[in-house]
Order: sequence, then structure tokens, then C-alpha cells
Amino acid sequence: MAFRETARTVVGRVISGAVTVLLATFLSFALLRVFPGDPARTVLGSLATPESIANLRHEMGLDRALPTQFWIYIRDFFTGDWGFSYATGVPVRTLMGQRIMATVELALTAFLLAFIPALALALVVTYRPRKWLDASARGLAYIAIGTPTFWLALLALIVGFVNWHILPGPEGRLSVDVSPPPHITGLYLFDSFFTGHFATFGNAAWHILLPALVLAFPSFGFMFLLLRVNLLEVRNEPFLLVVRSKGVSRWWAFVRHALPNAFLPTLTASGLVLAGLLTGTVLVEAVFAWPGAGALVVDSVQRQDFAVVQAFILLAAVIYVVINTLVDVLYGIVDPRVRLRGAGAAA
Repeated sequence: MAFRETARTVVGRVISGAVTVLLATFLSFALLRVFPGDPARTVLGSLATPESIANLRHEMGLDRALPTQFWIYIRDFFTGDWGFSYATGVPVRTLMGQRIMATVELALTAFLLAFIPALALALVVTYRPRKWLDASARGLAYIAIGTPTFWLALLALIVGFVNWHILPGPEGRLSVDVSPPPHITGLYLFDSFFTGHFATFGNAAWHILLPALVLAFPSFGFMFLLLRVNLLEVRNEPFLLVVRSKGVSRWWAFVRHALPNAFLPTLTASGLVLAGLLTGTVLVEAVFAWPGAGALVVDSVQRQDFAVVQAFILLAAVIYVVINTLVDVLYGIVDPRVRLRGAGAAA
């Protein structure tokens, strides 16, 4: 019975996710087509002849009906053909493959830098509530959520690099005189640490620190506020009194029993945050010259390189759907009440 309910939940999430991907794809396809300018003329230059422009438009499929272009776009993406970047002369799949792991490393680091402080601060302000501490923490969280990431990135770069000279500037993942570690996953921190290149590990950590902190700051505020509310709701539940009556210390009862119950609603939000970090690094990568997929998209937009932008948007939609589907399924496994509510609604 539980397996059937879980399978029903998975099928429902997959169907809704497929619809979401289709709508996001159609929207991005339509928006890119209404941008001013002709991509074929952009590639060939202002001195190109009408015949050469027409030939390139035919090669790019821009002379076909829009529904046909959309169908070809969807079909090719899911069969592994992500198009060709005429601005760089390289297939889009190859370009993304060269850049995506830098974005993944930045997003995962930012997620840890957001989640761990948010969890620690939420525990501190809810275990023994103090008005001044709680107000200060909430104020910091509101500032974090309301601060534009692009502005914060520029400010951090000016303060940390230009004025104080304590952090690296916009020079990528490593210093120019440091070689990348042996390739295992493409994550420099992981590869350098597990191959024993600790000098490279330190250099990579030093370079990723500032962009990851900037990217993590808004997510920290969001997750702290969510964890705080959930912990405040759980801390006075009767089951904690039962646990305390068995001789369990107040702190251990709070961490061992209150925190897991408060964390369940945060699980779904964490999936959204991680997906947002994976797909929302565009501006931060542009400021810090981080060689990831986000910076590639910024360059492609400026060059009207349709294939790269479309592939990134569709990839971002797929990442969102996959992560949130996995989180929903995991939530249903951890908390059977979700399955029961889903089965009741279906009935």
C-alpha cells in the first residue's frame, strides 16, 4: 500500500514536472524570438551579403515556422543535440560540459555556507529565546533577503579585493600560476583534496569563498527564518515534555527530537534553494569572472547566441523539476502523513 502511494506520488510529480518544463521552454523560446536583431547577421557581421545571411538562417532553422522550430528544439535537447554556438564555433553541449561543474561547485559551496549558519543561528535563538538576540538575527535575515545579489557582489569585491586586498579578485577558480588538480569530478575542491594537492585545495577554497558567500547570503536569510518559525512551533509540543520526563537533558531533547520535526517543512524549501543556487549564479559569476555556465549565458545573451541561452534555460527548468521531485518523494518517505494526505485527496 505504501509503495503504491509512493509510486502514485512520483507519477504525479513527474507529470506536473513535465508540464512545468514544457511551459518554461515555450516561454524562453518565445521571449528569445521577440528580441530585436537577427542572430544570423550578428554571426556574419554587418558586411555579410543577403545570400550568406539567408543560407545561415536556413542552417540555424530560423526560416522555418515557429512551431516547427519549437518542436526541433525540444526533440534535439532531449536527444543530446543542444545545438551549435556560432559565436564560438563549438557545440553547446561541449561548452556546457566545460562550464557546468564550476557552477555546481559554486552552488554547492554556497548552499553549505547558507544552511549551516542558518541552522546554528536558528537553534541558538529558539533554544533559550532572548528578545535582543532574536530581533538582531531576524533583522540580519531580512537584510539578507532584501539585498540585491549583484550589488552585494560588487560591494564585496570592492571591499575585499580593491580596498583591503585580503581576498582574490575576479580571476576565476584558481590563481594564474596554479594548475588545476587531476580531473575526477571537475569540482576543484573535491579533486584537489582527494588527490593530495592541498596547496591547490587551499587556493581553490580561497577563490571560491567570496562569490559563494555573496551567493549564500539571501538563502541564509530565507532558511533561517523558516527554521526559526518551525522550531518555535515545535519547541512547546507535548512530546518534548514526555521526552524530558524520561531524564533526557533539555538540549539533547531539543536537538534530537524538536529539530528533526522542525526540519521536515524546511526540506522542501532546501530543495528550492539548492535548485535556485544551481541556476541563479549568472550575475555572481559575471562579477567574479567565475568560469561557469552563468557567465557563459551572459556572454551569449550579449552575442545573441540563441542556442546557448535556450539550452541553459531548459537545463535550468529540468534541474528545478528533478530536484523538487526528489525532495517531494523523500518528504513522503520520511513523513508518511504526506502520502496519506495525497491518497485521501486522490480518493
